[in-house]
Amino acid sequence: MHYIRPCLKLIILACLNLTACGPGQSPGAFDSAGQVRALISKPMTSYAAARAAEQVSFGPNAALVSELSQLGIESWMDKQLSMAPTQTLAPNWVIDYNVNNDAESNKAGGFPMEQFWIRALSAPDQLRQRVVWSVFQYIPVAMARPYGHVEYHNMLARQVFGNYADLLRAVTVHPMMGFFLNNDQNRPVSPQCLGCTPNENFARELMQLFTLGVVKLNLDGSVQRDGNGKPLETYTQKDVEELARALTGWRMSYKQGLPSGNDLNYGVNMVPETQAFLHDSGSKTVMGVKIASGMDASNELDAVIALLMKHPNIAPFVSLRLIQHLVTSNPSPEYLSRVASVFRNNGQGVSGDMKAVIKAILLDPEARRGDIPGNSSASFGKLKEPVLWYAALLRGMSCKKPLYSTYQGNKNVNSPQNQNPDNPSSIFSYYQATDRAPGSNLLAPEQKLINTLEFRDRLGNLHWQLLNLNNVDSLANRTESGCDLNSLVNAFKESPSAYIDLVARLWFRGAMPPTLKQNMNAMILSKQGYSTAEEGAVLLMQFALTSPYFGAMK
Repeated sequence: MHYIRPCLKLIILACLNLTACGPGQSPGAFDSAGQVRALISKPMTSYAAARAAEQVSFGPNAALVSELSQLGIESWMDKQLSMAPTQTLAPNWVIDYNVNNDAESNKAGGFPMEQFWIRALSAPDQLRQRVVWSVFQYIPVAMARPYGHVEYHNMLARQVFGNYADLLRAVTVHPMMGFFLNNDQNRPVSPQCLGCTPNENFARELMQLFTLGVVKLNLDGSVQRDGNGKPLETYTQKDVEELARALTGWRMSYKQGLPSGNDLNYGVNMVPETQAFLHDSGSKTVMGVKIASGMDASNELDAVIALLMKHPNIAPFVSLRLIQHLVTSNPSPEYLSRVASVFRNNGQGVSGDMKAVIKAILLDPEARRGDIPGNSSASFGKLKEPVLWYAALLRGMSCKKPLYSTYQGNKNVNSPQNQNPDNPSSIFSYYQATDRAPGSNLLAPEQKLINTLEFRDRLGNLHWQLLNLNNVDSLANRTESGCDLNSLVNAFKESPSAYIDLVARLWFRGAMPPTLKQNMNAMILSKQGYSTAEEGAVLLMQFALTSPYFGAMK
């Protein structure tokens, strides 16, 4: 691989430059009610279909590109939106295991990761799975218990195409979130509960990270400021305290015979406490809105969610995060405003209709503009975060299952080191929506994960996983995963042009840039760094996919 290593610095710089461009323009095709007009309801070119697949799934493969080409994106989305959610059934060895047994714990702990990659690579409801991944990145939980993580994902999959209010309620009462942000056994001050005080953790993140953000926003996402130019705060510490009081009185649903390995019943929602004093039923005022006294925990949660759903911030706040994860990191104010308008009103007076919002995001003229090659604005798009990059690589090879490796006798799923899909480092997830490109004012949150470690893995890991003879998993990976390596190898044997054309079709929408084509052709002809057709096919493919041409969704 010595001929690839000198390219690493150039690749990093080129990827950084992709986000250091001027602002784009928005076509602005929407009606007076703010509803996006359906632009695509007819067959698509293979280029447009492959581009759309990057936004609506975990990456293009031959079957998906063909289906999108035939149906068009809107008809394809309607079909996807009507699909039942893929649900993961945790086996008993994940639910009930001996936490003091390392082998049992490691086996159970690896299950959520394996299932994530199986869904990403082969679940039929790809649009739902992609939106679940988007929501999980700003409403995350860390994997303290494997069964809990599986059930949290199942909950998101059931809720993401419903109403955002229902999603918020389901998140709030889910035992994994109750455990993660301490709303389980959140207790008010009372004479019957000595030393108790409301826990503010969930209340704060519910406003800061899940719904509103810390500063007031206009519909287009711009920050509201006072006369001195200082951003206006969305809420105060007093509001957090009041909201924490409103969220008291919930507990896990404990039952006899709970599994020893998970200690909580993660398959059942939290329930209100039966003793009235464990919920603060007094009146509260949150962000100027009074919550009446006398309500039980369940009714008060409904009042809290209604309060949040009526706040002006929630539409641009949620819309920005979904646009960033699905389409582009730095949407124009017009694009964000159009989508936020649909969040506020789906055209039938309903706020928070997630199906309408997702369609608005993906059918917007700004999202579809690049379906014609070269038609995207310079700043449009996003860098592929590690999970999306790796998923697109595997899906391009038609992999049905993830690749594995063995360490100290344990079989582990291979996954990007910089973005563990079932265990973000904190409630702030992998990055923040407001993170910007270095030296620029452009939003580029996923850029935080694109570093030298990530590029090293992109350049070398696939070779290790599939071809390294000292790696006991290489042969198993090539057979169990269903990955089609033979097509690449056969094309490589045939001719440089046959191989390059295949790589272009599988991963570059059939339109590989001329410079990359020339470089790959020169590398093949030089025969440096590889001794067999298999090795050459994998190494050259890794190089092509580590280039900025593949690393960015445009």
